[in-house]
Amino acid sequence: MSRFAHPAGDRHAEVLPEERPPHAPADLNALNPALWPRTSERIDGTISIGGVDVRDLVAEYGSPLLVMDEEDFRSRCRDYRASFHDGDVHYAGKAFLCREVARWIMQEGLGLDVCSAGELAVALSVGFPPERITLHGNNKSVAELERAVVTGVGHIVADSFEEIARLGYLADKHGVRPKVMIRVTVGVEAHTHEFIATAHDDQKFGLSLNSGAAAEAVRRVLALPSLELVGLHSHIGSQISDTAGFEVAARRLAGLLAQIKHEHGVVLPELDLGGGYGIPYVDGDDAPDIKLIAESLREIVAHVCASAGLPLPRLTVEPGRSITGLAGITLYEVGTVKDVEGLRTYVSVDGGMSDNIRTALYGAEYTARLASRSSEAAPMLSRLVGKHCESGDMVIRDLYLPADLAPGDLIAVAGTGAYCRSLANNYNYLPKPAVVAVSGGQARVIVQRETEEDLLRGQL
Repeated sequence: MSRFAHPAGDRHAEVLPEERPPHAPADLNALNPALWPRTSERIDGTISIGGVDVRDLVAEYGSPLLVMDEEDFRSRCRDYRASFHDGDVHYAGKAFLCREVARWIMQEGLGLDVCSAGELAVALSVGFPPERITLHGNNKSVAELERAVVTGVGHIVADSFEEIARLGYLADKHGVRPKVMIRVTVGVEAHTHEFIATAHDDQKFGLSLNSGAAAEAVRRVLALPSLELVGLHSHIGSQISDTAGFEVAARRLAGLLAQIKHEHGVVLPELDLGGGYGIPYVDGDDAPDIKLIAESLREIVAHVCASAGLPLPRLTVEPGRSITGLAGITLYEVGTVKDVEGLRTYVSVDGGMSDNIRTALYGAEYTARLASRSSEAAPMLSRLVGKHCESGDMVIRDLYLPADLAPGDLIAVAGTGAYCRSLANNYNYLPKPAVVAVSGGQARVIVQRETEEDLLRGQL
């Protein structure tokens, strides 16, 4: 069998039935604008992002390379601010955070969610206003809570009874009254991967609404005069493409708000419905409209609060992936093209699961294109794999690439701006790649590439 199109299976070394092969795209050179950064284009056959040729980027900064389209990122921040003009938008830093991204978020007027002392340190190092920061986490240490209390973090989302007690102690110790929200597990099964569904009862986050733990957490916070309970928080999962789950969550949270008013005579002014809005990764994926999401959530909250006889709370949302995901691409250099006779063609690149472990973790799917040139060659059904000593080291399980692909060609993988650099690791002692921001024809490093010295630092 040649390197031209042939069936490749869902599982290693198995061939799909003839009726189920993936479909080759009509044009291997086309860039679907729903999947690529907003400034993407082909110029003389080569992909350009932010007005910069990808060949020039790799020549100057090496590969693998994560490229962030600054204008794409900032424009999505502005889209969220306009859509939620009567509420608050907090960027979920876990999706991707570095000092420069923190500056972009600050300059665009968004708040920031952090879930560790390290993420908080990144934000504070660039002068991010602490009152616009929310601290999350299911196991915040005393040191993390104390730093948040002392620096005046705007909201702390309580995740357990122990945490409430720690917060009360620290607030008394430092003579401050931090604003607290209760993270409520509302029992919603979001239609997403098990590992990123976060609102069913049997998992580590939050306090269960069904068991009464959330109501008890409210009682405990209200019993501590050093803490100011300002609202409820819910997060139902990630990569969600509709608002049905949010509607169920809002209804159940409104029921708890009504219970709090009845039991304690307290009306909480804030409601945080979290984030988790999905993005398209491959052709055919849904691309939720932020304006429609905002209108839908606003209507849902208004309706359920009116039904419960409650005033409308201030709504907060926490997008991460839907701001940064499509702003980033990863550039790889092709090293080996191996045709496994009768099975499939393996295209090996100079990165893999150390810079993008999502495929191995979640079975994530991506779109990729030959980036350093265009090609009119026939489509070749391929598996894009990394260079690590692991058979599960796949960037894309099945995709079509031009049959004239050769070592030295550059491959661009779209939609890697979220969770790829955040989850990067040093498996097989590969250094983590650099991150470069592009805008207006200019490029600059915002996260340096690791070196061998970095890998050896700290070892005796």
